[in-house]
Amino acid sequence: MSNDWRSETIETVRTLITTAEPDMAEEAKWRKASNPDGVPTFSCDGLVCTAETYKDKVKLTFAKGASLDDPAGLFNASLDAGTRRAIDLFEGDSLDEDAFVALIKDAVARNRA
Repeated sequence: MSNDWRSETIETVRTLITTAEPDMAEEAKWRKASNPDGVPTFSCDGLVCTAETYKDKVKLTFAKGASLDDPAGLFNASLDAGTRRAIDLFEGDSLDEDAFVALIKDAVARNRA
């Protein structure tokens, strides 16, 4: 992936995730010809979220997002999914970093429950 707004967004998100939970493990999954770097996945006592890049957005999908409190309304995609929820970020979007960190902490706490 070229160094553009999407890779910068992924780096910002990666920093927020590891700040929220220092024990978070990151690995690349689902490598394929169209995405040789794979999809960054973040786990701590179970899958927490994935960070996929698309041509027009970065999609942050929370494995158990439907069960998380989202008072800031960050989830804006996969809202009809049974278990997961996602945040789609487009070029120029800003992410409420405090609310995102709270989501990560809540997701890890639910994995540990």
